[in-house]
Amino acid sequence: MADENKTVAKAREEALRAHNPKASRKQLVLWFSALIIGGFLGFLGIAPLNELFNFIATVFTRLFQFIAVPTIALAVITTLAALGGQKETGRIFAHAVSYTFLTTLAAAAVGLGLYILISPGNLPAEIVGAGAANVPLDKVGKLTYYDHILSVIPNNVLQPFLAGNVLSVMLIAASVGLGLAFMPKTENREVLLKGLHGLQELLFTLIRAILWALPVGILAFAGQLSAQIEAGVIVGALSQYVAVVMGGNLLQMFVVLPLFLLLRGLNPLDVFRKMSPAIAVALFTKSSAGTLPVTLASAENNLKVNPKVSRFVLPICTTINMNGCAAFILVTSLFVMQNAGFELTLGTMIAWVFIAVLAAIGNAGVPMGCYFLTLSLMSSMGAPIGLMGVILPIYTIIDMIETAENVWSDASVCAMTNHDLAGELEEASPVIQS
Repeated sequence: MADENKTVAKAREEALRAHNPKASRKQLVLWFSALIIGGFLGFLGIAPLNELFNFIATVFTRLFQFIAVPTIALAVITTLAALGGQKETGRIFAHAVSYTFLTTLAAAAVGLGLYILISPGNLPAEIVGAGAANVPLDKVGKLTYYDHILSVIPNNVLQPFLAGNVLSVMLIAASVGLGLAFMPKTENREVLLKGLHGLQELLFTLIRAILWALPVGILAFAGQLSAQIEAGVIVGALSQYVAVVMGGNLLQMFVVLPLFLLLRGLNPLDVFRKMSPAIAVALFTKSSAGTLPVTLASAENNLKVNPKVSRFVLPICTTINMNGCAAFILVTSLFVMQNAGFELTLGTMIAWVFIAVLAAIGNAGVPMGCYFLTLSLMSSMGAPIGLMGVILPIYTIIDMIETAENVWSDASVCAMTNHDLAGELEEASPVIQS
């Protein structure tokens, strides 16, 4: 035990040396410089350069996707194996779920308030009709809740990992973690746990490597985005609708979530600054699940969150805490139904707030997940889905802001949970170095 405590202390000292405020500021300056330079180069419209940006952005996206699912699984398994049936587990879970529900409900309510305030008008029928050709018909009707629930229940071990089914992976990981927690304390169990911790250390080493090369990825992501804007892929034809969706996301990010943090006695500017690497990655990858490795590293290295909290709360939040998705589902559903001639009473709109919250909680943290979920909801109601095709070209920028908001909300929930339970948790285990 003494040796273990020395190892913990040594790892913590090394982490503190590697992550002093001066180094963090230099890293932040480097990333913002890459963002500005990439944006400028993308606007130049140099075809070979844009192709290079697309290639590098795809490589980084695939790397994040590659490491995300095993990171989720190992984080949940090792944390539950350590916490097991202790009361800490229930307390952490209860705080995380409570904050998740409250922040997601707030996001949907902000979206509804802006929708009523701005009152976007209907689009001409010919525009909606023309948009039907852009709807990805192969997704319509394939994301029913019946199928979605069934897909969460695994019928073999490998399929959820191969398909990237985050909810199913979470279910397997939670089962294995709890199984290890309640196993007899045999030598076999200790060997298995050592192997799992070794794999987790290996993943965190890979995460550090990706973070080291991240400025190149940010440069490419920024160049790719600005090239798309310059080419007219992101357009403002639906200005009022876009104002509601984007305005709701920005209000949630910069007003509502900071208020939650202030009410719990936390400095929102400090939390945002320390979690900014994860928020930046989320903005460009458009996947909160894919961003999880960076979110974990930022929470433990920069924010100094107890790993017992971060490695349990963040994987859960990545799966169920979808603030941006709730606002998008609500606003888009109301907009589609309004254009289709559905009667939107105040009672109906309030009911859709809760539908959007429940739908967002069940959505997977993958690119365009909210779009396809909303498409299926509207299709199941018999609403004309041509408007979803009109929205599709501008969804790229919406998805970016949504994902950044989701990860910022995950970080906020994690920070609040850690703050609430700091006195009850034992001394934190070694932090991840990045």
